[in-house]
Amino acid sequence: EINMDFEVMNPTADDPSRVDVMLAASRSDNVDVRVAALEIAGLTAEVVDVEAFALENSVGLMARDSAGNHDHTIAVVDIGATMMTLSVLKDMRIVYTREQAFGGKQLTQEIQRRYGLSYEEADFAKRQGELPDNYEPEVLEPFKKSMAQEVNRTMQFFYSSSQIASVDTILLAGGCASISGIETLVEERCGTKVIGANPFANMALSSRIKADALSNDSPAMMIACGLALRSFD
Repeated sequence: EINMDFEVMNPTADDPSRVDVMLAASRSDNVDVRVAALEIAGLTAEVVDVEAFALENSVGLMARDSAGNHDHTIAVVDIGATMMTLSVLKDMRIVYTREQAFGGKQLTQEIQRRYGLSYEEADFAKRQGELPDNYEPEVLEPFKKSMAQEVNRTMQFFYSSSQIASVDTILLAGGCASISGIETLVEERCGTKVIGANPFANMALSSRIKADALSNDSPAMMIACGLALRSFD
């Protein structure tokens, strides 16, 4: 029922006769469904990695590209369709992770309710910007304020449950991070510098890639980029 793997890391700091071992474990169902999705696309899974490790790769890349300070403490807030995940990295290693139910699905459902659309129609209209003039002030702005409040609440919970009193930067990722103006709102609410995640910012792009589309989708592709950066034997 469980897929497991491990890697020997380093000698234990306070006892050189022992070694630290990193163990990764996942329910086999979680692995199997992803392998099956790849098989439908005609691909074979050589490696199944852990999201947290992929995230570390992407954040490390962004720090190198920006000549950032690797000893900074960075909070990555990934807000997807149904889940908001906070990952705090210290010295480019994740030291804290927490998930809570909040995401872009709530905005889609409010559009659906307000304008009498199906869920699919509401989601399409949201992405294409094909909504009435009152959408932004009456629907989008309240959602943005709610999103900033949820990020701040999650950060305060982190501060109260750890020995870290502050973070240097909040990195906004996930589909909701592409909403215009959200970085400013979160920064005002949390009192911390906020940056939108873009792991592709300093990459050379193929002529076949639509740069604007990639830039818009980049906050949601932190995990995908981290997986692509992974090395393996």
